[in-house]
Amino acid sequence: MANEDDVWLEVALNGAVGRQFQPKIPVTPDDIIKDGVACAKAGAAIIHLHAYNANAEPVEDADIYSQIIEGIRDECDAIVYPTLALHGNLEERYAPIKTLMERGLLECGVVDPGSVNIVHRMQIFSGQDGFIYPNPTDHIREGLVLAAQGGWRPAYAIYEPGFARLGAALADTVENLKTPIYRLMFSDNLLFGMPPTLHGLAFYERFLSELVPNAPWMLSGLDADVMHLIEPAVSLGAHIRVGLEDAPFGSETTNVEYVEKAVQLIESSGRKVATPAAIRMSD
Repeated sequence: MANEDDVWLEVALNGAVGRQFQPKIPVTPDDIIKDGVACAKAGAAIIHLHAYNANAEPVEDADIYSQIIEGIRDECDAIVYPTLALHGNLEERYAPIKTLMERGLLECGVVDPGSVNIVHRMQIFSGQDGFIYPNPTDHIREGLVLAAQGGWRPAYAIYEPGFARLGAALADTVENLKTPIYRLMFSDNLLFGMPPTLHGLAFYERFLSELVPNAPWMLSGLDADVMHLIEPAVSLGAHIRVGLEDAPFGSETTNVEYVEKAVQLIESSGRKVATPAAIRMSD
C-alpha cells in the first residue's frame, strides 16, 4: 500500500479518560479551541476531540461541540470532528451528530465497525473488570447512512482485524459514501488487538492491502507509544494520528509537541504533511 501521496496528520486532543489518567488534556471549550488551533498551526490537518462539561466530565453535547468546532474554524482551516457516545441507544448516540450535520459542522465522524472489551493490564492484576464498547450492526449502518447523507467521511477505529472486514462489507452497501479511513488501534496496556510493534504494523498493511487496497489507513493507538512506528508506517503508505487521547497515560508531552515531532518524522521520511484542502478533495 506504499504511495507517494502527502500524509494526513490528525491530532486527538483529549479523549474520554479525564485528567485523572491524562492530566495535560484540555477540557474547557476555550482550552480545547486554543490547543486545537496551536496543533493546526504546527501541522495537524485533522483535529479530533471530546467535549467536557463544567465539572470536567465527558459529555455528548451538540452545543459544546458546536462552540469548539466553530471556535477552531474561526482561527484555522483544520478538519474538526467529535467523538461518538460510548453507550446509549441508536437515537441517543447519533442525536448530537445529526444536530452538527444540520448546522453544517461535520466533515468527518466516528463510526466504529464492531464491539470490543476494553480492559487495562492493571485491571487484570487487581481483579477489576473493564467495560464493553458496544457497536451493534444497526448502529454502524446508521452511522454510514448519515455519513452518506451528510457527505462526511466515516473514521473507523480498528480495534481488531474483524472490524475492518465488517466495516468494508457494510460500506459497500451504502451509496454515495466517502471511503472510510481505517485507523489502527494499537495499545501497550489495553488488552485488545495488537501492541504497537513492527510485526503488527506489517500484518495490518498486508491485511488491508488485500481487503481495501484503495482505502486510506492510519496509525494510532490508545494508551500507546506509536512514535517509533511513524517512519515505517509512512513508508508503507499510512497516515498518522498522535495526541494525548492516544498517548500513554500520564504523558508529560503536550499535544503540540506530539504534532511537531510527528511532522519532523514524516518529513524526515521524505514525505509532506497534507493540507486540509487536499484531504477534502480525496474521495
